[in-house]
Amino acid sequence: MAAQIPSATQENLPPKSKKWLWLLLLVLILAGGGGATWYFLFKNETDKAKENKPSAQAIAPIFMELESFTVNLPPDGQFLQATFTLQVSDGTDIENMKLYLPKMRSQILLLLSNKTADNLIALQGKTLLTEEIMSLLNQPLEEGLKPIKVTHVFITSFIIQ
Repeated sequence: MAAQIPSATQENLPPKSKKWLWLLLLVLILAGGGGATWYFLFKNETDKAKENKPSAQAIAPIFMELESFTVNLPPDGQFLQATFTLQVSDGTDIENMKLYLPKMRSQILLLLSNKTADNLIALQGKTLLTEEIMSLLNQPLEEGLKPIKVTHVFITSFIIQ
């Protein structure tokens, strides 16, 4: 008769503890949550840093200050003395502006001489004036010539008497 090999039964083994399973599950959850938190926090910070960092292609602004304009304002005979600085997007625009400066000044003088002191005293009047000057200068200076791209008109001096 063959010897019987005692089989391992549940009675002979110590009871299995499920504590290690719960501990492993808790560690995985904490690691996953911590990793996700770190990823989203630092990902947003690095994205913000990239947005705030000036790009290598950023171009310095190009300004051209115009000489002062002095015009009589209708109907009371008051006069306006104003100086404007133009910002353009391209250096070639400055060269074209220098070539056509008398024409540009004439157009701006005609625009200013049609304004009244009451219109220009308020902030809205000055804002409208800068927009009108920008629109006027963004038109081609000559037929067949590429229009100048004036991006901003800044008032650097403004006196009404």
